[in-house]
Amino acid sequence: MPELPEVEALKDFLTENLVGHEIVRVLPVAISVLKTYDPPVTSVEGHEVTAVRRYGKFLDLATAEGPHLVTHLARAGWLQWKDRLPSGMPRPGKGPLALRVALETGAGFDLTEAGTQKRLAVYLVQDPQEVPGVARLGPDPLADDFDEARFAALLKDERRQIKGALRDQSLIAGVGNAYSDEILHAARMSPFKLAAALTPQETARLYEALRTTLTEAVERSRGLAAGRLKAEKKSGLRVHGRAGEPCPVCGDTIREVSFSDSSLQYCPTCQTGGKPLADRRLSRLLK
Repeated sequence: MPELPEVEALKDFLTENLVGHEIVRVLPVAISVLKTYDPPVTSVEGHEVTAVRRYGKFLDLATAEGPHLVTHLARAGWLQWKDRLPSGMPRPGKGPLALRVALETGAGFDLTEAGTQKRLAVYLVQDPQEVPGVARLGPDPLADDFDEARFAALLKDERRQIKGALRDQSLIAGVGNAYSDEILHAARMSPFKLAAALTPQETARLYEALRTTLTEAVERSRGLAAGRLKAEKKSGLRVHGRAGEPCPVCGDTIREVSFSDSSLQYCPTCQTGGKPLADRRLSRLLK
């Protein structure tokens, strides 16, 4: 799933390639991608893109005197930029193409989604705050005013495990499964630790890990073309998606805990005092 660093890089890339250009065609190929119908998505045609903004994991294309085209790439969505879009109308079908946006230059981008779980979402609204997912977002962890005191206040009454708290978009915007694993590894903290039980020292360590991990990921992605961002994300991850590999810090084997629709990865030596966490799905299978 694209998270804050990748969406931030896409924002920068699209700012360079979209702003100042006119949208001449919007072609929904998979109708399920459209989450709003009034105004119709085609009403953005003929409008110049004036800005590209990021809200958490949402991308916002603002147009002159017109609506906002807001996209959430969900788990398996992606944006593919093309300097020259194919001629002709794309055919609806079983392929990954969900929506195409064409500029007056002949360039543009495709929104695609792999797999069978179709969660890619496109909204056309007058104000991004009309999108429910945007309206409920918590603060951006890379914002200038997101200091340690604000972070501590958010966690103070959280009776959840810290892994779940970091992923809650209404608490902190933009962090998903992958970067929450990376942040907790950098902070040397168990993903099962209760957020409200953190000491001031642990909170400070987690805040530093949060800001540093995301900032470094953004810097690694900055300036890359859209097509290279996925590979950059994977290459920069130290524990997420690397179960069975040695921890790059201590050399212990990275372990995994599986859930019904996701998994987390961690290092026992760095994060849990050398004790493996119970894999609940595996435990149920063994009963």
